[in-house]
Amino acid sequence: MAAHHILVVDDEPEIREALVIYLKSDDVDVFEASNGVEALEILEKETIHLIIMDIMMPQMDGIKATFKIRETQNIPIIMLSAKSEANDKILGLNIGADDYMTKPFEPLELIARVRSQLRRFTNLGSFRMIESEDILEVKGLILNKTTKTVEVDGEDVRLTPKEYKILELLMENKGRVFSIDEIYEKVWNEPSFASDNTVAVHVRNIREKIEINPKDPKYLKVVWGIGYKIEKK
Repeated sequence: MAAHHILVVDDEPEIREALVIYLKSDDVDVFEASNGVEALEILEKETIHLIIMDIMMPQMDGIKATFKIRETQNIPIIMLSAKSEANDKILGLNIGADDYMTKPFEPLELIARVRSQLRRFTNLGSFRMIESEDILEVKGLILNKTTKTVEVDGEDVRLTPKEYKILELLMENKGRVFSIDEIYEKVWNEPSFASDNTVAVHVRNIREKIEINPKDPKYLKVVWGIGYKIEKK
């Protein structure tokens, strides 16, 4: 099984270094950020399965960073704070943190909490960070409607926003054939032009990214003279 990806966000290098040592011994890949801004930048580039987030940091603190993350993602977040006041804990949990620990903390207890959160958000070895109705899946092709991510056989696939919307439309309606006009009007929210090959170009790009053999597609099928569909199974 591939290592879990954990993001440690703390402005104290000593804290980050200690956590990296403990976490790496627990079979994970660790990413580091010193503030909320850096954390958001890493999340744009990497697949992260859990975040350990300090509250008091420069530029962007852990509360603001967690609030921003929760706008699009439901990654487990364990908050850390040097303060023990109840209002900090309540605020952190209210904006979407999953757990809370006060510094100084016992490293082995933190590791136990990390494992617990990962178990909660893992299903049969595949990370399911949201409710099942928000996961669309066909034969190893998985689309996560909350995190707006796509993976094929466990590998992340980077789609453009329009490519993602086309795939989401088809996967939400598995087995249904959509004409080019229907796809264009639903994704672009404007009338379709029959001579415009925009949809065909986007579908070709999607196939290049999700299919092992785009000329013999496993997922995204063409129904000649009608349109496109995603196979039911």
